[in-house]
Order: sequence, then C-alpha cells, then structure tokens
Amino acid sequence: MPPLPFAALTASSSPLLGLAKAIQLSVAPVFLLTAIAGLLGVISQRLTRVIERALVVKGEATAAGDLQLLRRRMALLTRASTMVTITGVLVSAVVAVTFLGAITVVDLTPIVVGCFVLAMVSLMGGLLLLLLDTQLASRLILHRF
Repeated sequence: MPPLPFAALTASSSPLLGLAKAIQLSVAPVFLLTAIAGLLGVISQRLTRVIERALVVKGEATAAGDLQLLRRRMALLTRASTMVTITGVLVSAVVAVTFLGAITVVDLTPIVVGCFVLAMVSLMGGLLLLLLDTQLASRLILHRF
C-alpha cells in the first residue's frame, strides 16, 4: 500500500497528529546541515593540527611567500565560513517555511525549493573554498619541506 500524501494524513487524522507530522517534515533538512557542519569541523581541526605541527617543526613562518599563503588561506577560510553560515540561514528558512506551509493552506513550495537550491549552491561554494584552502595548505607544507 503506497504511503498517503501529507494532506490526506492531516485530513483523516487529529490536528495534533497533523502538527506532529508537519514538525517532522519541516525539521528533516536540519539533519543534513548537522552532518555537514560536523564534517567541516573535523576537516578544519585536522588541517589546523597539520599546519601547527609544520610550524613547530620548521619554526615560525618568516618568509614572505609563506605569509602570503597564510593570508590567502585566512581569506579563503573566512569566505568559506560565510558561505556555510549563509547555508545555515537558508536551511533554517526551509525549515520555517516548510512548517508554515504544512500548517496553512498556502502553497509555499516555490519558496522552499528556492531556499533549498540556494542553500545547496552556498554549501557547494563553501566546500570548494575549503578545498582551495586545503590545496594551499599542502602547497605551504611542500614548500617548507
């Protein structure tokens, strides 16, 4: 038996069950964001440890080339952080609009789709900036050793 659409569930169920289902549907995107935030945290921590260890082994970065690479990395990481923060705001908007759409009779699907697509584009941008930073960090380590 195929699952019933949300409208059929809320029409044939109690209002409390319909509200519970609306909350369940609207909170689902948060798990995606949580997983991605965890992954970015792990990558950032590992990268930080590698750079700190390289600086301890080789001494302080005094070469102009090293300092330029470190400035570039800082700029990339700042932009990546901004992009991921924007992703969080957009995913939060998806959650709020999905919930509002589920408890009202207004079709907010175009807004949800737009916010979700923008969130994914922003996330891809943040991940690409993190990738660029990782490549610069590798270049810095290779340059030092």
